[in-house]
Amino acid sequence: MTSWNLADLWDAISDALGDSPALVHGIDSRTWAEVEGRANGIARYLCQVVPDRQSTVAQYLYNSNEYIESIYAIFKAGLAPVNTNYRYQDEELIYLWNNAEVSAVIFHGIFSEKIEIIKDKVPTVKAFLWVDDSSGEKPDWAIDYHEIAKSDPSRFFPSWGRNGDDLYLLYTGGTTGMPKGVMWRQDDLFANLNDSNFRRWAAESTPSDIAAQLKERGTIHVPACPLMHGTGAFTSFACLMGGGTVVTLNSRAFNPVELLDTIDREGVQTLAIVGDAFAKPILAELDQNPAKWSLASLFAIISSGVMWSQETKTGLLKHKSTLLLADLFSSSEALGLGASVSSGIKAQPTATFTLGDRAVVIDEENNLIEKGSNIVGRLALKGRNPIGYYKDPEKSSKTFPVIDGVRFPFPVTMPL
Repeated sequence: MTSWNLADLWDAISDALGDSPALVHGIDSRTWAEVEGRANGIARYLCQVVPDRQSTVAQYLYNSNEYIESIYAIFKAGLAPVNTNYRYQDEELIYLWNNAEVSAVIFHGIFSEKIEIIKDKVPTVKAFLWVDDSSGEKPDWAIDYHEIAKSDPSRFFPSWGRNGDDLYLLYTGGTTGMPKGVMWRQDDLFANLNDSNFRRWAAESTPSDIAAQLKERGTIHVPACPLMHGTGAFTSFACLMGGGTVVTLNSRAFNPVELLDTIDREGVQTLAIVGDAFAKPILAELDQNPAKWSLASLFAIISSGVMWSQETKTGLLKHKSTLLLADLFSSSEALGLGASVSSGIKAQPTATFTLGDRAVVIDEENNLIEKGSNIVGRLALKGRNPIGYYKDPEKSSKTFPVIDGVRFPFPVTMPL
């Protein structure tokens, strides 16, 4: 049985590719060695203020170098990160942080006033780490994130240890009720991302094995969508797992011109979006200025979460027919349900997917339905999956039933 922990893997990659860029945000470029050193400082501090192993730490941040860097630090500390939707209002934030029993919050300065209003209503929070974004002065109840990050770069390992059972908590957006924390074991998350990654590792490898194999930088990736959502986070984790570079955009609202400029300037190779909401503005700019951007480095666009229309995909392929357009059928609870891949001059039809190898259909009595039977059931996913919803055994048992000793998350209904 494997026991992959992303902090252990990223430490090994830092040893192998220390001088290679890991994170880029505008003119702020940080090497793997720099990010690893800063994550050590944050991790060491967090372990001084949180109560115990796998305590939760909320990230109330826009896309930035600090977002990924602080996840690295939380993983290093043997703690569990909690994504926070920066569009949430007061009551939603209070619910989320209390539900997750958050022990610390890492936040951009722009959110200081909102936290000031609610901080007394989240009693489990022991520390607030302020990330300066030139929006105002640090509040007196917060600690300066960057000062802590510079405090001690020596490699840190928590006294309580860390392993593949450590969690990544991905709270859903609450479209089916209040937000629910999907519990991903890091080992299971690694296995899912590694299976489809552009640079893959043998499951039986160790971080040291990977460090010995790494001779050059991996892919250069832009998550155009928010890192607080699964599409942005998971594609960025996969990039870093291969020793790549994650480039984030400066604008806090999607700007297709900035994105296209960044692709050409940074030599971006892969891009993550969320369907037509991102693809249509990109296509409109390319249609209006067909000679402005070369897109020479870009070879793949990955989308998940929102419909990506055939017309938009066809339009993008007209600008670069060699692009690989991957429309992924997944959810926070289940990765790898299906995919639709387009390239060349004709895109795949809208919302038409080929089911993944691990996809099955289950009837109302939780029996597997034979393929080709035309019986309508619930689409489920066998194999390495989340272990349930945080602090919600009732909803976990419904969404993640265990059948014959195997856990099967099922987010949708369809015939097989």
